[in-house]
Amino acid sequence: MTFNPDFLSDREETQANSLLKYLQQQSPEILARVAKSVSPDIQQIISQNVQGLVGMLPSEQFNVKIVTDRENLAGILASAMMTGYFLRQMEQRMQLENLADTATSPQESNGGD
Repeated sequence: MTFNPDFLSDREETQANSLLKYLQQQSPEILARVAKSVSPDIQQIISQNVQGLVGMLPSEQFNVKIVTDRENLAGILASAMMTGYFLRQMEQRMQLENLADTATSPQESNGGD
């Protein structure tokens, strides 16, 4: 999974988009490292979410083709991205809670002796 910061470089709308300008200033190595940092759990949830948005028919039984316009595709992409950001935040929160539980568990068991 990689991010191409030049995918909108020829459109007028990007001129006012400060986030896109920031992304275009980043090196490909940084963007690749961020893209690779997504856990397999998050990738699976996003994949299931996108499949739910566009419909899930078994490809071995159906020749599935999806036709949409640019705006709808952009909406699906935005939904997948927001889901990814949300899931990453929740994953970090879970890791912090687990770390906090681990850090307090030995103290509680030693304190009761």
